[in-house]
Amino acid sequence: MRAAAALYGTAGSLVLTALVAAPTGSASAADPAPYLEAHGSLLAAQRAEAAGIRFGTCPASEGLPPSVKCGTVSVPLDYARPYGKQIKLTVSHVKATKKAEPRRGKAVKRQGALVFNPGGPGGSGMYFPMAGMLPEWKRIAAAYDLVGYAPRGVGRSAPISCQDPKRFAKAPTEAPTHPTAAYKQERIKEAKAYAEGCVKRSGQDVRHYTSLNNARDLDVLRAALGEKKLTFMGASYGTYFGAVYASLFPTHVRRMVFDSAVNPDPEQIWYRNNLDQSAAFERRWGDFRAWVAKHDKTYHLGKTPEAVMRSYEKVRDAVAAKPAGGKVGPGQLQSAYLQAGYYDDYWPTRASALSQYLKGNPKPLIEQAGPEPKAAKEQENGNAVYTAVECNDAAWPTDFETWDRDNSRLARVAPFETWDNAWMNLPCAYWPAPRQQPLDVRASANLLPPTLILAAERDAATPYEGARELNRRLGGSVLVTERDAGTHGIAGGPNRCVNGHMESYLLEGRLPARPTECAPHKEPEPLSGARAAALPEQH
Repeated sequence: MRAAAALYGTAGSLVLTALVAAPTGSASAADPAPYLEAHGSLLAAQRAEAAGIRFGTCPASEGLPPSVKCGTVSVPLDYARPYGKQIKLTVSHVKATKKAEPRRGKAVKRQGALVFNPGGPGGSGMYFPMAGMLPEWKRIAAAYDLVGYAPRGVGRSAPISCQDPKRFAKAPTEAPTHPTAAYKQERIKEAKAYAEGCVKRSGQDVRHYTSLNNARDLDVLRAALGEKKLTFMGASYGTYFGAVYASLFPTHVRRMVFDSAVNPDPEQIWYRNNLDQSAAFERRWGDFRAWVAKHDKTYHLGKTPEAVMRSYEKVRDAVAAKPAGGKVGPGQLQSAYLQAGYYDDYWPTRASALSQYLKGNPKPLIEQAGPEPKAAKEQENGNAVYTAVECNDAAWPTDFETWDRDNSRLARVAPFETWDNAWMNLPCAYWPAPRQQPLDVRASANLLPPTLILAAERDAATPYEGARELNRRLGGSVLVTERDAGTHGIAGGPNRCVNGHMESYLLEGRLPARPTECAPHKEPEPLSGARAAALPEQH
């Protein structure tokens, strides 16, 4: 990347910044780890700056076009032991195009690298350089080298696993909204086995897959790219460890965009955030059903949200009795329709699949909800990273009575996602590795440059209160809200107002003077069965 001496001429102050930002309550005379990790971060960044990244042809397994180049950057597995075991993170890169019309009369100039993380935990951003091909990203791609990467544990970046991918992808499965005591005991057994499997298949290294280390890795990547200061965009979970980065390394930040923000309050990480998410998905599930009801002439699923729900339950009961295509049971159905809570561009195809199934044509439902055997390994890997990071990051209730009480209460008013979300996270109750205390995310405007927070008011995956909390904790940050909308991840999407604020910030460093609202993007148009079935999945 760049010259170590030039970047770290103030190395002492950087170490002090990192030490001050060490996780609350984790540092003591008996626990030198935070100080060792801060020093290890500095050493790792110095090494990465000297080594840089050698970009070349991407492996065929990445599925990237020749215009995108790939490389690796080495980071310590354990930052408290920076000279110990190293792991390699895969990185993708495409140079700024410099091809864009002048903005406000000014020619487009290269502004360095824009690094992106799509969230998860467990998501890979290796595809991100291809975003420059989309019209919404054209100006940004003209000014910035677009950089994606796979965080530790993901893809080819020192991958971890917790379960045989074939077992992880088994289908059909159940998804009771009000599970029996016997079913709960079965899921407890599975959660314990899964937690044990993470250590059995991935070893003791799994304890080092954390949000704090993801933030430290990001600083090493910054150094390896030759950037004195980081320009970063994080979506969903990417906003959380991006905020951790802003707390640990505020003087290393150039610009940061937080798209669909996780609530960073330490009390929320991660058990309460997941409860809030389940409640928010119930609201968004209602939005989908209201849209379907509004277009009853197309789908014939019911003229009210309640009637649409009855149609959905009819399909759910049918696939419980006889799985569609032998593979789509209630679990697969619920998973497919959860996507409608994330992205409203799924609404036409999901509504059509229900309609076609009730007319005797199960093919669209099988295509949309059926398991993909070829993706099983990637999906199991992503879930393993998700589990390791969330379980390592914070304390979770270790008695099932707490989980049972909280989720039973919530399921009375929010049955759609509650128990499936609980089962996904339940391995954290039996996690065999040490837990961390979450960082108290905060940054002063005196140290941290102004940052941009984007949020949809009805986002289910990262409820809106999270964006407001992040706004309160990051000095100088500005919140831009898409009103009455719920798509998860709004940067570079169909809302021109949102994209305008993002462009102004990334290209010119300009932010609104105060919190700002954008009108919602247009709702999707309904599509009849044949037309909807022909459309490819978009996310």
